[in-house]
Amino acid sequence: MSDGCSYTLTRTLNAPAATVYRAWTTPDAYARWAYAAPGSVEMDVRPGGSWKATMVTPDGTEVPLTGSYLDVDENRSLVVGMDVPGRAEPSVMAVELDEDGPTTRIELRQTCATVEERDTAEQGSAMLLDSLTRFLEEGPTG
Repeated sequence: MSDGCSYTLTRTLNAPAATVYRAWTTPDAYARWAYAAPGSVEMDVRPGGSWKATMVTPDGTEVPLTGSYLDVDENRSLVVGMDVPGRAEPSVMAVELDEDGPTTRIELRQTCATVEERDTAEQGSAMLLDSLTRFLEEGPTG
C-alpha cells in the first residue's frame, strides 16, 4: 500500500482529552455526533474488542459498519479496524489525542486501498470531525 492512498486530518478541539475520548468510546455519545442510528452503536473498547454501528447518510440511507479495536490507550489513542466487504484486511483508522491545557489536538489517519476509497473516507472523516467539534462545543452530557 502506498502513502498516496492515506490521509491525515487534524483539528484542535475545545475539550480535554478525556472528554474527546469518551465521545469516541461511549455508544450514546458517539451516536449523537457520528451520524449513527440511535441504538445501533455497540462498543467493546479493548484491543481485540468489536464494534458496530449503523451510519445514516444525509439522504437517509442506512449503512451498517463493523470492525474491531486494534489498539487502545485511554485518553490518548484508538486504532480501529473497519471491515470492508469483499476484503480480507480491514481498513485501519488511527485517532491520536494530544492534550494541551484546555484543548486537545486530534489527529485522524487512515490508509485506504485506492485513491477513490481515500477520497470518500477523507470526506467522511472531515464531516465527522466537524460534527464532533459542534458536539463538544454544545457540551456533551453523560
